[in-house]
Amino acid sequence: MNDYQKELILIVDDIPNNLKVLFDILNNSGFKVSIAKSGESALQKAQETLPNLILLDVMMPGIDGFETCRRLKNNPKTKDIPVIFMTALSETVEKVKGLHLGAVDYITKPIEHEEVLARINVHLELRRMQLKLVQEEKMSSLGQLVAGIAHEINNPVSFISGNLIYAQKYIENFLKLLQLYEKYTPDTIQEVQEFSKFIELDFIKEDLPKLLSSMIVGSKRIQEIVRSLRIFSRLDEAEIKEVDLHTGIDSTLMILHSRLRATQERPAIEVIKEYGEIIPIECYAGQMNQVFMNLLSNAIDAIDEKINNVQLPKIKKTGLDKLTYLPTQFPTPNSILPKSEIEFTPQIKIRTELIKDQKIILIQISDNGVGMPREVQQRIFEQFFTTKDVGKGTGLGLAIAHQIIIEKHRGTLEVKSVSGHGSQFIITIPICRIED
Repeated sequence: MNDYQKELILIVDDIPNNLKVLFDILNNSGFKVSIAKSGESALQKAQETLPNLILLDVMMPGIDGFETCRRLKNNPKTKDIPVIFMTALSETVEKVKGLHLGAVDYITKPIEHEEVLARINVHLELRRMQLKLVQEEKMSSLGQLVAGIAHEINNPVSFISGNLIYAQKYIENFLKLLQLYEKYTPDTIQEVQEFSKFIELDFIKEDLPKLLSSMIVGSKRIQEIVRSLRIFSRLDEAEIKEVDLHTGIDSTLMILHSRLRATQERPAIEVIKEYGEIIPIECYAGQMNQVFMNLLSNAIDAIDEKINNVQLPKIKKTGLDKLTYLPTQFPTPNSILPKSEIEFTPQIKIRTELIKDQKIILIQISDNGVGMPREVQQRIFEQFFTTKDVGKGTGLGLAIAHQIIIEKHRGTLEVKSVSGHGSQFIITIPICRIED
């Protein structure tokens, strides 16, 4: 089991012997363990570390377990963490009180080794099932949304696009006819001459073909977006299908185009594609595209966060000023930026490669954003763990991506990052057949 896959359990108890017993049980079972000796300390640690589950003693000095649980459930950042009470109290009224406050279970003291592990594993598995349900509901909702948008947009746009071709021919013929009139009847009546000047006929003859060309380009652009939406969700294809992963990446970039463009705070994010010669593989195409969406969205967020957190010159509305420069290559931990930093070009690099001897496809998505400290990297794929502000992140995106790659495609998903320098996510997908 990799470090980032170990689940973190927070034990809250004021009795050292209880802490030691629980720590030994959980640590020997492969869990990461954090300890708090009071309710106040537990609230702080839960907020900072976002454990996967909390074992909470009821009787403690200061704020007791009931009040601690109430505050945990009132905090948007910790409200979804399962809480199991530990108590010697056997009264049903006390247990009902704890369940009403949001606890999911009780463990009765003295602690029994097998009972503790059984109850913890049950509720962690429930959380994992919750993650799967969220993922399935998210993909289902996304598919329905895209289907509706694609259908509603595609028909009128196809109608407009098809008729623009005829409109262009008609207008070309009208302009040729007008040219013939001007050639063979140079002496037009006064009223026609005045009206021609009033509507700026010379300008119209020059601008109208350009206008139509722009409209045709625009309609084709909308058709490309609709096609990208359909490719992204794979609405009209079987769940498992042989696909070109480059097509999925490109469709995802098309959908994220508006987020990659320049803003008042930064220049446009440059996307560097280093596509190798890969082969189509059998995969859950829609879910793979969801992985690309999560990783690329996080890369954009990391770049924006870097620019917002560091005092760098802002891009002007009318200018093309660049921000402080960072290396385009993924840095090593020993990388040192020059003291006189001049420019920053926000970049996302996507590299793919077919490794024939290992029979895998390698995909690397790198950014030069804010990066992550080691402690965040160790937990980045845990469900419900997020470093984003409340309302901006659910802690599901990377956990879902990890599950799709590991469980659905028997691949790997790893992260390398240097705080302040950027991050790189590395995906490997075996090219062998996937069974339902």
